[in-house]
Amino acid sequence: MKIGVLDIQGSVEEHILMLKKCGIEPVSVKTSEDLKGLKGLIIPGGESTTIGKLLKRFGLFDEIIERAGKGMAIWGTCAGAILLAKNVVGEEGKIAVESLGLMNICIERNAYGRQVDSFETEIEFCFFGKNRGAKTRKIPAVFIRAPKIVSVGSGAKVLARDGAEVVAVLQGKFLATTFHPEMTDDLSVHQFFGAICGGI
Repeated sequence: MKIGVLDIQGSVEEHILMLKKCGIEPVSVKTSEDLKGLKGLIIPGGESTTIGKLLKRFGLFDEIIERAGKGMAIWGTCAGAILLAKNVVGEEGKIAVESLGLMNICIERNAYGRQVDSFETEIEFCFFGKNRGAKTRKIPAVFIRAPKIVSVGSGAKVLARDGAEVVAVLQGKFLATTFHPEMTDDLSVHQFFGAICGGI
């Protein structure tokens, strides 16, 4: 199985390494041609406005939406989660992010503060699949200038919270996490996304 990692900005190498450790073949995605044959795509953290503009420039924006409609799974971490959201809340006066609009969530950019406000903690994450029900366990979670998921709409399932804050949501084959699993040694979220790509 091949899973792509959007390779235009952000923590690309970290995701590629995690996929390799999971026994999944990673593909660096820089053009629409690179999307061919992929079961899933990871949109990594970075700067959401910049990534959105580069998706347009490289001809990937509409292609990703089209392939998502045909069944390609997508996981967005941090900035990637922002790009998956249908509604994005930003600082007043700032240009709104043009998102892919694939998930029924509203997300607030940089809601935890500046880089110095980044932190690591443990969260309870709900993993599930066909014929094995749901299983919740603690995993490490790194938050770096993280956004906040401020509301979750129809069809979207909350998988994890940090206190009262929603930090992971699944809607069909779309996964959004406001934290960075690739910045830890825990493979479980990458393995879970692999299962989503394979139909769980």
